[in-house]
Amino acid sequence: MYRKILLCYDGSVEGRNALKDGADVALCMQAETHLLAIIRGLAGHTIPEGMTETLVRHEDDEAARILKEGVDWLKERGLDAHGYIAFGDPIAQIDAAARSLKADLIVLGHRHRSRLARWWSDAEDATLLERAPCSILVAVVPLAAP
Repeated sequence: MYRKILLCYDGSVEGRNALKDGADVALCMQAETHLLAIIRGLAGHTIPEGMTETLVRHEDDEAARILKEGVDWLKERGLDAHGYIAFGDPIAQIDAAARSLKADLIVLGHRHRSRLARWWSDAEDATLLERAPCSILVAVVPLAAP
């Protein structure tokens, strides 16, 4: 039985699918629900000279909007979700949040990547599956038929 569920949300179609599936599980289990809005961050991809107060404020505003959207959606379905914002590497942030909250289940969406994207990915980094302190539910959006 899952008592604490961590839902991971980034505002994407895959994230919305995970939010829906996670809400269903949380309602069935009557679990304490936590929502982690993850922003990869433009600042990490910007040269220092390109960093401006406006860029940082835009990232903060976008993170707050995504978190509010997710929490409001969960509340409309009868869940009292606690929301958190994280910036940076999603795997590290999800792992840290799950450990801090002592979550029993992590729910996240899956984004299909091209073969080239998979080939270029860094195989040296540990995946969330290898790092997570609990079970993981991956919500998958089926690919459209060719």
